[in-house]
Amino acid sequence: MPIAAHATTLPGVLLLEPRVFPDDRGFFAETYRESELAEHGITERFVQDNHSRSTRGVLRGLHFAVGAGSTKLVRCGRGRIWDVAVDLRPGSPTYRRWEGFELSDENLRVLYVPAGFGHGFCVLSDVADVLYKQSAYYDPAVERGIAWDDPDVGVAWPLPAEEIVVSERDTTAPSLRLFEPELRFEAP
Repeated sequence: MPIAAHATTLPGVLLLEPRVFPDDRGFFAETYRESELAEHGITERFVQDNHSRSTRGVLRGLHFAVGAGSTKLVRCGRGRIWDVAVDLRPGSPTYRRWEGFELSDENLRVLYVPAGFGHGFCVLSDVADVLYKQSAYYDPAVERGIAWDDPDVGVAWPLPAEEIVVSERDTTAPSLRLFEPELRFEAP
């Protein structure tokens, strides 16, 4: 099977490793195959692809969608990022817990972030291109964010706070406590 799936400490979140075929010209890797992902329990239909480019220290997140939510398949096509998933499923034994993963153009890992999790990343290289699939179309009416430095979540970002660059939206994002009444995600 060209794509291996590894469980994480957050039930439902998977770290995927595609099989890489290197040669003297470079490499080839298949990063998405619906039938293989289905064998790992990933059965969502992905309807939108996104691509962001950011410079070192840029932090995007922690974002999520309320309502039915949105699943993401995230990979770094250029550079290196620290990618984070946060459990936002009240009642889950890992509620408010986070886990981080290095994704890069060298390790070619893909992070599966199901609905019910917040997501964000911080750029570790000079430049990074992040590519991700979503199971729902972007809809500003359901998009939410929590503070990247929310002490109740406590993400240990790999860069010092003075090196982190966030958007105005992410700078003013509230704490998770403010959104708890809106969270209707269920743990499996």
